[in-house]
Parts: sequence; C-alpha cells; structure tokens
Amino acid sequence: MAHNISSNKYLMNQNKHIRVLGLTLARGGSKSVPKKNIRNIAGKPLISYTISEALKSKFLTRYIVSTDDKEIQQIAIQCGAEAPFLRPSKLSTDKSSSVSAMQHAVEWAESQEGIKYDFVVELMCTNPLKTYKDIDASIEKLILTKADSVIAVHKLEDHHPARIKKIVNDKIVDFCVPEILESRRQDLKPQAFIRSGSIYALKRDFLMISGKRYGSDNSRPYILSNKRAINIDTEIDFTIAESMLEKS
Repeated sequence: MAHNISSNKYLMNQNKHIRVLGLTLARGGSKSVPKKNIRNIAGKPLISYTISEALKSKFLTRYIVSTDDKEIQQIAIQCGAEAPFLRPSKLSTDKSSSVSAMQHAVEWAESQEGIKYDFVVELMCTNPLKTYKDIDASIEKLILTKADSVIAVHKLEDHHPARIKKIVNDKIVDFCVPEILESRRQDLKPQAFIRSGSIYALKRDFLMISGKRYGSDNSRPYILSNKRAINIDTEIDFTIAESMLEKS
C-alpha cells in the first residue's frame, strides 16, 4: 500500500522515503469479552472498523494484523488487512506485553523485506470510532515534532482527578487533587487527560531499543475528541460504543 506522505512541504521535501508500519494486535484469548476483536458491533466485526480506517491512511507503508487466532486471522484478511503470520503463543498470553508483540511484528516484517522501518503505529481495535484523520494527524505530529512517541489521549470530565476520593479512618479525603467544593466539572483545574487506548505512534528505534510505547521525556499527546473516545473492555463498553457508532 503506497501513498504520497503528505501535502505538507516539510514532509514532502524531507521525508520522501519514510516507512511507517501499522499494526493491530488482536489476541484471541480475551477473558473479559471472549473473541471481542471479531464480535459484531453495529453489524460488523469490531476489528473491521480499525482496518477500514487504517487502509485509508496516507502515511502507512504497510499495515499488518498480528494475532494468534486462526479465526481472527481469516476475518482480518476478509476485511482487507494483511495477517501473514500467527503470533507465537508465548507472546499471546495474559501476561504478554503489547511491546513484545509489536517488536515481533516489526522483526518479522523487516526480515521479510530486508529494510528497516522508520516509524511504527499501533492501532488498537478496541476503539472503533477513531478515523484515518486521527491516525494521520498522530503520525504527522510524530514526524514534525521529532518526538519519541505520540499517543492518543482524551479529556477527563466527570472522572476528573479532583473528584476521585479515598477513605481514611471512615472519612472522605481527596485522593490527589483538591476539589473546590460545589465546582462545576468544566471548572475543574488543571485539565486532565487519559490514554484513550486508540493510537500509539512511535519511532521504530524507540520501540525496539527502549521497549516502551510511551513514557519518555519526549512523548507527546494527540488529543482525541471525546466523541470518538472509547476503549472496549466490558459488555457495557460494547453497548456504549454501539450507541456512539449509530450516532456518528
């Protein structure tokens, strides 16, 4: 899948040969919602939404679904993605890290192609609401800022840290941020954000050498609209996401 990288002059002039590997990790052993990656939501497999948007990206040189499950592999292929291998079982347990699975996919692709990638982008299929514009904006920010990583976050409103409490000796105490009594949620300061479980765009070497997806001094945010922020992990999340999809 070859694309012109961007209309941005800097990207066109300086980064004509940038190689970006897109990855979606789709393990078959989810316990909270079994086979959630291929469960139907709004009439289509959950993973199909991420595949569809990834294939529209103007940045991705190649896009691969990494799974250990033959059924997920076949559905990913039917949806238009590459799923050229089954991930080793040792990288597909409850305790296996996303980083190890990403590194495996990068090593597989580079050994097959004989050339290194510059950037790696993990697109989590647990958010069917993200768009190719979100994907491309994250990658563009990664390139232009020369960050180690750019990750999608969204703003916390009702769950702002000022509203989080702990109980000490049967008394309610602020957990970490003092709450101004009777404050409206829109007045809570400072603004707080949470990782959205959507997009992780990284320098290839940052991933492969540091073994991290984010967390360096040069990790930067891509602020995802709350209208497109969901991370499906429970049955309730499926219900909420389906309602959000029907309204989008």
